[in-house]
Order: sequence, then structure tokens, then C-alpha cells
Amino acid sequence: MGAIRQRANSGKPKAMSKTIDYYHFLISPWSYFAIGRFNELRKKHDVDVNYKPIDVMQTFDNMGGLPPAKRHPSRQDIRMQELKRWANYLGVPINFTPAHFPTNQAMGAKMVYAANGATGNPQAADFSDALLRACWAEEKDIADEATLVDVANACGLKGVALLEQAKEEVFAQQLQLITDEAHGKQVFGSPTYVVGDEIFWGQDRIDFLERHLET
Repeated sequence: MGAIRQRANSGKPKAMSKTIDYYHFLISPWSYFAIGRFNELRKKHDVDVNYKPIDVMQTFDNMGGLPPAKRHPSRQDIRMQELKRWANYLGVPINFTPAHFPTNQAMGAKMVYAANGATGNPQAADFSDALLRACWAEEKDIADEATLVDVANACGLKGVALLEQAKEEVFAQQLQLITDEAHGKQVFGSPTYVVGDEIFWGQDRIDFLERHLET
């Protein structure tokens, strides 16, 4: 009876926690723009987030896209205009032509996985965000191993050990498997947030993502 009374007095039962699979490129300016708002949403709704960086070029090749440098000049121009509009609107500092873009994000992605980002480790989440900041605000090359170690250390991770662990074949396989997983879910760009069968593509869809979490 005690247990029954306790349940009866506990008020409205807590809604089941939802999980977000966050597929992204670690060199995407749009994922960089989303960091602050997405983290606020994550904390507000107490959701579990699996950080899943995916292969950039495979995504363009397999899902019908082109990297910025290969797009028509008109598309490149509009992209830059949009970057400037969003930076101004959000008040987010950004170097629109970073010294190290594009760069190879593969080792950074494997380090996110080695840090258990795909199963929601908060330090791996911080590391993923920090790599985006490194690229777009700090003029750092996230393909450089020394940079990766420094960024990991700043996030409370053991950078050297994490880097060496990430070089194991299992994490190259995990990056490939999750890239394939993302494409199987029709993910074609960054950032993409997947909740169940619902897909929210773009940093400008965070409001819709929040509305979905509130249902």
C-alpha cells in the first residue's frame, strides 16, 4: 500500500525521455551556429543526445549534394549572404573564410566516437562543439593531431590517450557504419536531428524540434 500511496501522491507522471540522434559534420558552419540554441533545448527538455558526426564527402556523393567550392557561383554567393545574416541575427562570432576550411574531420569524428559520443557522453558532446568552434571561431585546424589533443584536454578528456584510441580500426568502422546509418535515415546535411521517425534538418529547424519534444 505504501508504494501505491507514494505513486498516487507523486503527481503527474514524468513523460518518457526522448532521444535525439544528432548527425553532423564537424566542419559545418550551420552546426556551429546551432550550438547554443541546441544545448539550451537539450537542457530544458532533459533529452538524451547521441552525437554522431558523419563523413562529409560520402554524404555529398551519396545523398545528392556538392561541397561549397563545387557549387554554382550563385549558390556560393547566397551561402555567404546567409552565413552573414545568421551570424548577425544570432550574435555568434565567426570567421566567414576560416584558414582551415575545408579540412579533414575524420580523426576528430573518430575521437568523438572513442569518447562515447554516440551513446551520449557529455564530455564527447562538449568536444564535438569545441571542434566546431575551433574551425569557425578560433582559426584552428581540426585535422592537426596536436590541435585535437589540446581541444580534448580542454573538454576534460585525456587528449593523447583518446587520440591513440581513436586510431584503432573499430572507430573507423564506427564512423562508416554511422554514416551509412544516417544515409539510411535520409540524412543529407548538417545539422540533422532525428527523433524517432521525425527528421529536422538545419539550424533553422530547432524551433520545430522543440515543438516536437513538447508533444
